[in-house]
Amino acid sequence: MRQIVLDTETTGLRPSEGHRVIEIAAIEIIDYLPTGKNYQQYINPQRDVPETSFKVHGLSYEFLKDKPLFEQIVNDFLEFVGKDPIIAHNVDFDIGFLNHELNACGKDSLKNDKIDTVSIAREKFPGQSVSLDALCKRFAIDNTQREKHSATIDTELLARVYIELMDARELSLDLNSVEVIKKPVSSFNIEKIKNRNLPSRLSDQEKKLHDSFIETLGKHSIWNKINQSKNNQTSE
Repeated sequence: MRQIVLDTETTGLRPSEGHRVIEIAAIEIIDYLPTGKNYQQYINPQRDVPETSFKVHGLSYEFLKDKPLFEQIVNDFLEFVGKDPIIAHNVDFDIGFLNHELNACGKDSLKNDKIDTVSIAREKFPGQSVSLDALCKRFAIDNTQREKHSATIDTELLARVYIELMDARELSLDLNSVEVIKKPVSSFNIEKIKNRNLPSRLSDQEKKLHDSFIETLGKHSIWNKINQSKNNQTSE
């Protein structure tokens, strides 16, 4: 199952007011594992970047003015995204801006399925903050590099957050237990899932990428608990 984790930076909040996309970043994940394939592009908006937006992402027109126009990168972007589901934090914002840019250069709007991590997090943690920073803190994901908004950094963080969110959902479905849903992610019963002995569909290179990714999640993440369990079984 191929999915695309995506984020954009823009000159403002509304394309209807003439604001433009100035950065796109996307990461490919397959079966909830990052493959190492990604897309990133700065874009010349052909307009100024308001001070309020500059304070958010730190991208000035002076920096962007020699970057390609959206119409010059659109085919590469569409080829990377394909027809697979797009995951974003407040996905309608990003897709709305991208569709405005696509239509402006004669392309059809994106018809990909949309997955909104804000909606997923609100369902799982009602009444609590579901900002990207708050979710990183909840899942012990290091976000110290996120001094300003950056599509590149934010997609990497969001990919980790999304994997954590979906792990919890899969466990509740696999175990058919209401108690599991109520428990913190870090206290799930790994004994119930470690003996499924599913055949691996990953190449050696993909396994190395996966292991490297797991190391970034912190010692309390679900993936690390699963790996530790597998290692214990091997030693037995």
